[in-house]
Amino acid sequence: MTKRWIIPDIHGCSRTLKYLLENQLKITKNDPVYFLGDYIDRGPDGKGVLDYLMNLEKEEYEVHFIRGNHEEMCIKAYMADQKRRFLGAKHDEQKSWEAVGAGETLKSFGVKHPREIPKLYIEWMEHCVPFIELEDYILVHAGMNFHAEDPFADEKSMMWTRNFRVDFTKSHGKKVIHGHIPVDYSFMKLVINQNENYDFIALDNGVFDNGKPGMGNLIAFNPDTKELVAMSNMDI
Repeated sequence: MTKRWIIPDIHGCSRTLKYLLENQLKITKNDPVYFLGDYIDRGPDGKGVLDYLMNLEKEEYEVHFIRGNHEEMCIKAYMADQKRRFLGAKHDEQKSWEAVGAGETLKSFGVKHPREIPKLYIEWMEHCVPFIELEDYILVHAGMNFHAEDPFADEKSMMWTRNFRVDFTKSHGKKVIHGHIPVDYSFMKLVINQNENYDFIALDNGVFDNGKPGMGNLIAFNPDTKELVAMSNMDI
């Protein structure tokens, strides 16, 4: 029997990701796996995460990828650095990216500048989609702007918003599953167990932040069985 899994923010924790998929979930090529973005930054091995995910895709696992704000910042830093590579000073895009963990990602690639990241990784991130609509949920990285006439057209909010309420008349009657903002594991379980009282499911448990109680796990969620699997950080 196939199982659907939804996995949020990985943040450069490649060993944790690999153990979760291969040892805990034991995914097969028939299991749809949906990733909610933020594959890089903060953790030590952003390149390793991308390599692993790209290899799953190459081996024809049923994997689906959403772009997070960290991928968006990396892409913008890369593009800006390509244009201004001879000017010397760091551009605003690179400074913004460095403020949220770019250093770890650059180090994992063995480079000092965004422009030195191999283009194939930038192109892969560019091809990640802003949202995925399933028959029962909408998957995004951060959330949606339901004040907009068409929330599906506001890609920036899908990567960045931190506060939203679902308007079911605009969400095709579906709840939203997202990552982006780390939430306590007990709260996550409460939302899932009392799903009728909430219009969202937040899955980011701050895998890179394992020093706080209730945090520091990489999460996998089965939307069919409501099973929640937590893999404690193996990288940091």
